[in-house]
Amino acid sequence: MAKFEELKNEGVFPVGDKNDAYAKYFIGQSYLQGLVSPDDNIDVSVGNVTFEPGCRNDWHIHHDGFQILLVTGGMGWYQEAGKPAQLLKKGDVVAIHDGVKHWHGATKDSWFSHVAITKGTSEWLEKVTDEEYAKLGK
Repeated sequence: MAKFEELKNEGVFPVGDKNDAYAKYFIGQSYLQGLVSPDDNIDVSVGNVTFEPGCRNDWHIHHDGFQILLVTGGMGWYQEAGKPAQLLKKGDVVAIHDGVKHWHGATKDSWFSHVAITKGTSEWLEKVTDEEYAKLGK
């Protein structure tokens, strides 16, 4: 598995800057590179999100829309409320329907990168606790 520093050279899209605008909704460090400009005048956002090992976002719900995750590198987790977490790797695709409570992030030992295609608004909820996360293995 590539070290995080190597990701800048092997990633499909640029890693981007530290994701300071959304840092309060993450445990650990993430990076964000927008792939569609607001000037393009479309009602979806498309961004490359990169998570350092152990980084994950909070539980959240997308309202009036959806989210599609296209995994481009590393290893990560996706979990819907009430269901077991799914291990994700390069090439995996996750379609998240309107109103589904979920979270996603890196495994403890790997960086993780995905393109997120999102329509609608996000409602940010509680943190994924260290205890919940520790139960996931990898």
